[in-house]
Amino acid sequence: MSTPSVFDINQTSLPRDRVQATNDEYLSLFDKSPDARRAQYMKMVNDYYNLVTDFYEFGWGQSFHFAPRFRGESFAASLARHEHYLALKLGLRPGMTVLDIGCGIGGPMRAIARFSGASVVGINNNAYQIERGRKQNIATNLAHLCSFQQADFMGLPFAEGSVDAAYAIEATCHAPDKTALFREILRTLKPGAQFAGYEWCLTDLYDGNNTEHRQLKLGVETGDALPELPHYSEVPRALTAAGFEVIETADLALTSDAETPWYEPLSGQLSLTGIKHTPAGRWLTGQAVRVLERVKIAPKGAYDVSKMLQDAAVALVGAGQTGIFTPAYYFRARKPG
Repeated sequence: MSTPSVFDINQTSLPRDRVQATNDEYLSLFDKSPDARRAQYMKMVNDYYNLVTDFYEFGWGQSFHFAPRFRGESFAASLARHEHYLALKLGLRPGMTVLDIGCGIGGPMRAIARFSGASVVGINNNAYQIERGRKQNIATNLAHLCSFQQADFMGLPFAEGSVDAAYAIEATCHAPDKTALFREILRTLKPGAQFAGYEWCLTDLYDGNNTEHRQLKLGVETGDALPELPHYSEVPRALTAAGFEVIETADLALTSDAETPWYEPLSGQLSLTGIKHTPAGRWLTGQAVRVLERVKIAPKGAYDVSKMLQDAAVALVGAGQTGIFTPAYYFRARKPG
C-alpha cells in the first residue's frame, strides 16, 4: 500500500454527514466527569478512532505510539526498537501465539511478528482500523503471522490459559477499569506466561493543585480518548490486584537523550523526513484540510478533527516538557504457575 497523502484524510470510517456531529459528541464527553467517560468508553474510543485514524496514518505512519530516542537515532528506528524491546523481554519466538491488546492498524504487530516469528493476534474493537490493518497484512506478506480479532478488550474471546504471551503498547490507557482489564488478560494466558507493555501515566511531578498541570492533563485526555490519566503507581498496583506477579517496571521516557525527548517529533524543527509531525507541519496539514473541506473533498468537520489533534499535540508537548507525563511507563508481569 502507498503512503497516504492529505487527500486520503477523508474520514471514510464515517458517513460524510456524521463527521461534524461525531466530533462534537466526542468533545462533549470532556465537559463531564471521568466516571461519565468510563461509562461510555466503548463509544468514546470508537468515535475517536473513526475520526482520527486517517490523520494518524498520514502524519505518523502505521505505529501509533511514541518512543524514547537515542542520539543519532531516527524517529522510525526508535519506534522499531521500542517494539522489538517488548518482543525480546517476552522471549517471543516461532510457534507462540501472542495477543496485541489494542493493536491499532497493526504496525507494531507486523514489526514484532517479523522480528520474532511469533503469531500475533491484534485485538481491536474498531472495524475501520481492522479493515486498514488487514490490507497492510496482505501488502507486507505477513497475513500468515498476523491477524485481527474484533473485540472489546474487557471481554477477550479466548479460552482460559490458551495464549503464550500478551503485550499492549499505549492502549490500556483507554480502559475504564485497569484491574478488570488486566484480570481478563491474565485469564487468557497460560500459567507462567508473561504480559508486558507501555502505559500512559502521570509522574510524581504532577501536582493536582497546579492549574497548568490540570489543564495539560485534561488536554492529553481530550486529545487521546482517555477516561482519566492515572499516576504510574496505579499500574503495578492494578497488575498485582489482577493476580499478576510484577517482574519489573520503569519509566523508559527517562532514557531518551536530552536532545531528542520522546515528544521531539511533535515539537522539533522542520525536516524532509518529519515535517508532518512538527508544529508548522500540523498547521499546513490543517490548512490543507480546511481547503479540502471547503471544496467538499473532505467532509464537514474534518478541519475540527485536525484542530483537536493539534491541541492534543500542544498538550502532549507541554506535559512532556514539564515532566508530569510519560507515554512509556514500561511493565512486565507473569501469570503465576
